[in-house]
Amino acid sequence: MKRLLSLFTVLALIFTSCEGPQGPPGFDGLDGRDGEIIASSAFEIVIDFNAANEFEYIEAYGFNVLLSDVTLVYVLWDNINGQDIWRLMPQTAYFDDDTNLVYNFDFTQEDVRFFLDGTTDFNTLDDVWTQDQVFRVVVVPADNVDGIDVSDINAVMNLNNIQSIDLR
Repeated sequence: MKRLLSLFTVLALIFTSCEGPQGPPGFDGLDGRDGEIIASSAFEIVIDFNAANEFEYIEAYGFNVLLSDVTLVYVLWDNINGQDIWRLMPQTAYFDDDTNLVYNFDFTQEDVRFFLDGTTDFNTLDDVWTQDQVFRVVVVPADNVDGIDVSDINAVMNLNNIQSIDLR
């Protein structure tokens, strides 16, 4: 019995000390696409829309954006009791003369373009609609957008672990 127990002990030691072939190396926290880290980036920008800039403004990201990334833009719509109210763009304001103003955007891999659209005459708008307009741009990996309410900026920021905003 002692010999049998000794044999099992020796066999157990032999098997536990053996190593199989090494598997493929991992990505060390990278997603494997061109060595880019899966992370979201965000920044805020203040824009003045006027005839000189044709009521549009183009801003380069200043960081790498993958082809699969999605850009979301929010406009600071109001402030109630010190709490900022952000709305996902496009966002439309309606006027008493049956015209409207649309804050809109489009994006590429290099930049995001903010522009005014709508049926109103932009040249006659009060400065409250065209000057010092604050926008928050959030670039999100496409994998992170599915299943979240992108109209809620806090949900987007929390899901993507965005702690700070680069103020430009």
